[in-house]
Amino acid sequence: MLLLIALIAAVVGGVYAWQSQPKPEPLPPPAPLSGSPLSTPVSASRPQPTPAVELTVHVTGKVRRPGVVTLPGGSRVTDAVQAAGGVRKGAALGPLNLARKIIDGEQIVVGSPGPGVVAAPAPVDPATAVIDLNTATPEQLEQLPGVGEVLARRIVEYRDKNGGFRNVEQLREVSGIGDRKYAEMREKVRV
Repeated sequence: MLLLIALIAAVVGGVYAWQSQPKPEPLPPPAPLSGSPLSTPVSASRPQPTPAVELTVHVTGKVRRPGVVTLPGGSRVTDAVQAAGGVRKGAALGPLNLARKIIDGEQIVVGSPGPGVVAAPAPVDPATAVIDLNTATPEQLEQLPGVGEVLARRIVEYRDKNGGFRNVEQLREVSGIGDRKYAEMREKVRV
């Protein structure tokens, strides 16, 4: 009797295990390469991707038509450079990553020297210095009253994330800068 119960339990367990196996599903066909004869759509019944939101970026530096350009979502730095007329003749791109996806509101500088090429910042007298928030290094920002390594890094991160400072009052949006610290700093910075 015990053998019969064990046999039934084994059969039920085997059937359960067999039915709970994942079922294979076919993959969609790969997208044809653009420019190939297969790149034309096979049927119009496929849903066409809707264009993503538009991105607006400021392209400056060694391009033919510097200024603000609007591109479709998902665009890359190379698209922004091309929309600004391309790189000027004889200009080098510098450390610019052309394959990076662009972010709305950012500034793309073409032909700027890379971080390894920038000369060391000249020592600044903290008592008389007025520091540009958009070009200052973290070391220069640390010379401001009440700014240490962590706060200088936050200021640079805010600048990079938001495409630079448009006015000095934006310092209040940086985490760690309250009214008192802002009052101490505002006369020593500019944009």
